[in-house]
Amino acid sequence: MSVAHVDEEEAGSGEVRHVEKVLPRGDFYIGEWCDGLPHGNGKYLWTDGCMYVGGWFKGKIMGKGKFCWPSGATYEGEFKSGFMDGQGTFTGFSGDSYKGSWVMNLKHGQGIKNYFNGDYYEGEWRTGFQEGEGRYQWTNGIHYDGQWKNGLMNGNGRMEWSDGNSYEGCWEDGFPKGNGTFRWPDGSSYVGVWSKDVKEMNGTYNPSDSSTEKPDWDPQVVFSEYLKECKICPGEKMSILPSKKMPHWPGMGKGNDQGRPRRMSDGKLNCHSFSSDMHDVSAISEGDSKDDDDGIESLCLEDSTSRGSLPHFKTPTKRQGQTISKGHKNYELMLNLQLGIRHSVGRPGPVISLDLKSSAFDPKEKVWTKFPPEGSKHTPPHQSSDFRWKDYCPLVFRTLRKLFDVDAADYMISICGDDALRELSSPGKSGSFFYLTNDDKYMIKTIKKAEVKVLLRMLPAYYNHVRSFENTLVTKFYGLHCVKLTGTAQKKGSSHGRTTSKPESEIDPSTTLKDLDLNYLFRLEKTWFEEFCRQVDRDCDFLEQERIMDYSLLVGFHFREVPTPLASGAVTPTGNADHENEEVPRLSQTGQDQLDSEPSGGSSIRLGISMPARIEKTVRKPECETQLVGEPTGVFYDVILFFGIIDILQDYDITKKLEHAYKSMQYDPTSISAVDPKQYSKRFRDFIFKIFVEDT
Repeated sequence: MSVAHVDEEEAGSGEVRHVEKVLPRGDFYIGEWCDGLPHGNGKYLWTDGCMYVGGWFKGKIMGKGKFCWPSGATYEGEFKSGFMDGQGTFTGFSGDSYKGSWVMNLKHGQGIKNYFNGDYYEGEWRTGFQEGEGRYQWTNGIHYDGQWKNGLMNGNGRMEWSDGNSYEGCWEDGFPKGNGTFRWPDGSSYVGVWSKDVKEMNGTYNPSDSSTEKPDWDPQVVFSEYLKECKICPGEKMSILPSKKMPHWPGMGKGNDQGRPRRMSDGKLNCHSFSSDMHDVSAISEGDSKDDDDGIESLCLEDSTSRGSLPHFKTPTKRQGQTISKGHKNYELMLNLQLGIRHSVGRPGPVISLDLKSSAFDPKEKVWTKFPPEGSKHTPPHQSSDFRWKDYCPLVFRTLRKLFDVDAADYMISICGDDALRELSSPGKSGSFFYLTNDDKYMIKTIKKAEVKVLLRMLPAYYNHVRSFENTLVTKFYGLHCVKLTGTAQKKGSSHGRTTSKPESEIDPSTTLKDLDLNYLFRLEKTWFEEFCRQVDRDCDFLEQERIMDYSLLVGFHFREVPTPLASGAVTPTGNADHENEEVPRLSQTGQDQLDSEPSGGSSIRLGISMPARIEKTVRKPECETQLVGEPTGVFYDVILFFGIIDILQDYDITKKLEHAYKSMQYDPTSISAVDPKQYSKRFRDFIFKIFVEDT
């Protein structure tokens, strides 16, 4: 054995040996060593009392091991790149314990949690919370078996109290909500619709054969007394995560900088948009004074939280789009949109029920409102010209906003606040225009009259689909509106092709790349990959049934932040000792804060939203210009992914059939975009499942 300062020896040539090393900040490592890095089995002691014993791979905590906190808490199990990932057991200093599956420091999959107060939960977890099927047992004898969501009882389930009483039925956010039955041990029951709101509560008491009188019992006592004893224990939080203790090793990854993203001179990395959409609201604009729907084009509002990062950005860029200020050709249109949406969303309505009548989906179900400049009984005075505003199926979209957890006040502030919208030209072939809210949450998109008809036609099936599958990747629509303007229609441009027309030196955060620009494979953890495959199949089946084609998957990703030599944290596979010149990807502070939170803090991670993953760099063969998926290079990056299916309003109508017939005479029928929905769905899935793979 040798005891030496970590910088006193040069990297070897592949020989594994056993060493003891004192590190610059007083930390200590003892174990196997190769090429200047821990590699094999080893023990690492931090000066603050933390300790890790287990596997290492090229300087990173990897494989099976044990991490100990100064408090006495321990985690023993599998690690990946410093994260608790795989099967493992956490034992807290207060008596808490969890044994089961982990993903990126979060409880995820099957697991058993024993709480310090004596409660326990056994069942499914998702991103740190109980979600799926599970059983919670309280120390007082009460237990619940059923469905969970975000750590609360949600869905169908049964709770039984120690006195033999029970409730079985629907739950929402930890309380009975919807149809359910409360039973007594003697066989009598109360059957009805349950709610904390007394006005929504109604039901019938059914006596048992042995009982003769109706008891003086108020069902609201279940909320006020029975459930008081059923609080979910918060559990013990970790003081610091093992991934934040990952040491930085000088010289790690030297010579392996292929495909590395470039840092700008100010130390920041530009982010570019490989995707932009996640949620939509539609609004329709008219450019002439014709009645009803003649000449209609449309606008879609999308949640634009999907931003990405790509290498080789040489100059800083301003915010995407042109701010619509006074004097802009569409300034009045923006004012009209904001006035109309504020009126639609703020208008009082009945209590929302997720069970809608078929009449709510009738395309004729629309409301016209006049907006004179001087104001009216129902509208405020404004500085724009006279216009008319139309809401399509207002109850349906109001219910969709509730289904998608959109707060009405926040929604109006984002779209109708004091800040101006920003106008973007379309990166696709449609010629649509986009209007982005100042906080980057929502996007209004112009769409054609034919697309409006498609959306209204498919609205009942769309509603049922997004209600059944909360992790659906299809665009989320929040509203469909029409504004009738005076004056001539605005002309619109378009772009085409399958690669971006910009040279690489001009790519910036506002650039949307196409499928042949893609030079990565996306590697998802097993449970995420399985859920991804299931949801893509469900969404494609839905779109195929609705005769939809020509849709796309938009993908955005952030490269995760890499620490400087003086900071602790995760290290990139392509890290370098020369941090002055090191060109490495960085994540926005919001994304980094989310990753660094405790296991209980990952509720914002969902399929397609803020998902941790790895990507592998690919390279296409020069002789294969149309090769869709390049060859893997073995260069990996840790990233945060955002993705969703967009452009879902093109149906396979007579125009597309004629286009398919014409192009089939010139090209391979399977290679053109205007194909039958069934064929398009198969081709879409084949491609997606080549670029999204399980991370093994």
